[in-house]
Amino acid sequence: MKNKKKLKYIDLFAGLGGIRLGFTQAFEKAGYETECVLTSEIKPAAIKALSTNFGAQSIRGDITTIDCSEIPDFDFLLAGFPCQAFSVAGRQKGFMDTRGTLFFEVERILKEKRPYGFILENVEGLVTHDRENPEDKIGRTFSTILHILEDELKYQVSWKVLDSQKFGLAQSRNRIYIVGTLDEKVSLSNFKSEKKVFKDVMEIGLPTEKSRFTELLFDKYKPTELYGKAIKDKRGGIDNIHSWDVELRGHVTDQEKDLLNALLKERRKKHWAEIIGIDWMDGMPLTSEQIRTFFDVENLEEMLADLVDKGYVVLEHPKKKVIIKDDKNARQAFERIPDTTKPQGYNIVSGKLSFDFTRILSPEEVTPTLVAMDMATLGVIDCDGLRHLSLREGLRLFGYPDWYSLDDFTKTQKGLDLGYDLLGNTVCVPVIQSVATKLAEVYRRRTND
Repeated sequence: MKNKKKLKYIDLFAGLGGIRLGFTQAFEKAGYETECVLTSEIKPAAIKALSTNFGAQSIRGDITTIDCSEIPDFDFLLAGFPCQAFSVAGRQKGFMDTRGTLFFEVERILKEKRPYGFILENVEGLVTHDRENPEDKIGRTFSTILHILEDELKYQVSWKVLDSQKFGLAQSRNRIYIVGTLDEKVSLSNFKSEKKVFKDVMEIGLPTEKSRFTELLFDKYKPTELYGKAIKDKRGGIDNIHSWDVELRGHVTDQEKDLLNALLKERRKKHWAEIIGIDWMDGMPLTSEQIRTFFDVENLEEMLADLVDKGYVVLEHPKKKVIIKDDKNARQAFERIPDTTKPQGYNIVSGKLSFDFTRILSPEEVTPTLVAMDMATLGVIDCDGLRHLSLREGLRLFGYPDWYSLDDFTKTQKGLDLGYDLLGNTVCVPVIQSVATKLAEVYRRRTND
């Protein structure tokens, strides 16, 4: 039975529209008719996806240019405000980053329009960003956000970090969900738990890739041996394959492999920072003399020269930490730049984005957190071949229904890259639906009183 009132909402930083999907699923199941009265998004690719899947509605651009008088009255604000400024994958500048300050657009609209409630989503790193002390449960950035929502805007606020794999998704993705209403806290506990693994969302029989990279990979490993393997040179472990393991850049002797494996581990030890006279960096370039302290062989320089020539190792300066100051609020962020006053050393050259594939997904497990920067290099074993993750599989890993289409992005490599970028920044629809269901219960009690 439908409730008489039509609920109106706005969708800010809309992306693919995942928050509105979960919200409308929950409230329509609770008997409410919903209407989106404002969608704000600036990415052309996202606007294209929104138009394709939600019709030719009016999609506004930059929310900072929209006056509150231009926004129709509404009941709920939905926003996955940009998270790069708070994420581990970004530089963690927080409110120093213009993307970080976009939370204040949420504040501005809540203050002027006074809707009944809101759902906000962001990365887990927002909780502890800019902590004064390591033992603090929340940092100054999130404390500021809570102070604004609770003390200044007078909303009853609940928040919790939830993992998508507990909500029937084949992806582990921890995100913070912040929910508020004008009169009652929303419980974010006792959710029904469901479990899926990657094979539950896989497509079967798609075209696979044949390249020198895949030929070398299958020459050394059976397809099933690749399940769950990472392919990157700057990390070790039994679940990691290095470029020298498959001789991607040319033949490597057993002794050179031993040298590379030793350098891989030793370069990350913190005592080298004191010896070199630089702030510790995760992966220090070491001179041949320093390498001899843990790998002393007669032909060391010859081997290092050969590995540099083939591209397994690079000669580079260590990097120094440069503090970026924000005098207004005394908060800091930093970057690293080469310190040319220090001698060059040898370092592993290839990061995790240096190869056609950087991780092979296991059909029997959940996937790791999917992020925009590496979604295009996720591999899937399909009928004993290797291919990239499809956009349909990506949509399913975030809980989008199969009617949702990104087909327009599958026609070119540029389109695929745009599709991966959109997916890497989207939300988990079933988690939003579960959170919105709790919000709908509170709203129904309010309207029934």
